[in-house]
Order: sequence, then structure tokens, then C-alpha cells
Amino acid sequence: MKEILLKDLKKGEWFTRKPIENPKETQVFIKDSYIRENKKYCCIRWNDISDGIELKGNTKVFIDFTF
Repeated sequence: MKEILLKDLKKGEWFTRKPIENPKETQVFIKDSYIRENKKYCCIRWNDISDGIELKGNTKVFIDFTF
């Protein structure tokens, strides 16, 4: 499990918002486009592309987990 800032991930990379070694499908997000008007990144759930959140680039996220 590795902690990183959201802005340092590439578009399309997977992450979780909490340090979870074996996350469920609903706990995994994919980094998508940057929304310039809101100054945030659009992040969508891995299992439901119509469900997403907007997060600031300096949000700490976690990568290198078993999925």
C-alpha cells in the first residue's frame, strides 16, 4: 500500500481513498479528466461509471493494492 497525491496519478489509474489491502469493487476509483472550472479531478467508481466524485489534486489516495 502506497500513499500518493491524486495529481501525481496518470489518467485511468486505480486508487482507493483509504488504506485497504483488499478493497471491494465499490471502494476502487479511476482517475479521469481534470475539470478546469471546479479545479478538481473527476473520479469514477470502478464498478459503476455513472457514479463519480470530484476531488482536489492534493487529496491523498492509496495505490498498490490487491484487487
